[in-house]
Amino acid sequence: MKKKLSILVFSLVMGVMAGGCSGESVREPEAYNLSSTAMGTLVTQTIYTTGENPASSVLELLTQTEDKYLSWREEDSDIGKANLQAGQGAAAVNSRTMEYLEETLQLSRDSGGAFDPTMGQLTRLWDVEAENPQVPSRKKIKQYLKESGYEKIHLSNDGTPQVELEEGAAIDLGAVGKGIGCDEAAEFLQKDSQVQGAVVAVGGSVFTLGSKPDQSPWKVAVRDPRGGQEELLGILNLEGETYVSTSGDYEKYFIQEERRYHHILDPFTGYPADAGLISVTVLGQDGLISDGLSTACFVLGMEKGAELLEKYHAEGIFVDEKKQVYVTDGLMENFELSASGYVVFPLSP
Repeated sequence: MKKKLSILVFSLVMGVMAGGCSGESVREPEAYNLSSTAMGTLVTQTIYTTGENPASSVLELLTQTEDKYLSWREEDSDIGKANLQAGQGAAAVNSRTMEYLEETLQLSRDSGGAFDPTMGQLTRLWDVEAENPQVPSRKKIKQYLKESGYEKIHLSNDGTPQVELEEGAAIDLGAVGKGIGCDEAAEFLQKDSQVQGAVVAVGGSVFTLGSKPDQSPWKVAVRDPRGGQEELLGILNLEGETYVSTSGDYEKYFIQEERRYHHILDPFTGYPADAGLISVTVLGQDGLISDGLSTACFVLGMEKGAELLEKYHAEGIFVDEKKQVYVTDGLMENFELSASGYVVFPLSP
């Protein structure tokens, strides 16, 4: 699964005093904070609830989601079973997996293939996190490109959800996996009537729910793509239910002959995407969509990426190689630039 740790989440913990008019005491929401790992990445939670702490249950849910539905490494997962059956017939999958695949393939079509869930073998060919990563041969890249392509995934749902892959194809949902984790966790917390508010980061994908006791906005900080790990580009002030994801060229990469090779591959070339951007942050309608859109927009570039965001009624922040920050109209009032050396411009359709 790809690791996008580009967003840092800050949550202000406040206590409030209140009482019922009848004189009965009313339990105030308590803040629970937990940082741990799941889905191969850092998971940070701040949850306000009048009930028991649900943070451990969220972590367990994320692990189950990966192992049962999403992991290409687990042969018993839905994706693992589908990959093993490639070229040999259909594999039955859970209805939730089917829903996620349907949404993923729709994004692939809407982006003209800029987002492709079959890029896993090429990603592993590049292996940018290896001890001594190297640029693969053109021959190998072309070979793996021929075996990839979202059109090689065929879904059917005649009573039983099934996935069929053409020979050589393999699904890897790493580019939307953390977003799917956010969707699962958000649904779980929304069913708990005692949860008043929450902000949860699964790697670089974040969701917020409800509100803090003091009613101040949730603060989601976007990392400076050319700064250190703790340096911020700026802060998003958000309210209610939101889903945010960032893709950038700065988390996983290597330098060879003075050129940066990062992990976000262009499905059309098999090489790292090179559309003039170094970071894209998206606020979308759910976790999967925001996660997938940030990748697709990074591949497409700012102009075409902005058109795709408009189609999904999503908002975004595009940072280019000249340290120019373009923010869509719907986010301009919510974004505060904090890094020096950058200039913010409005981005209108």
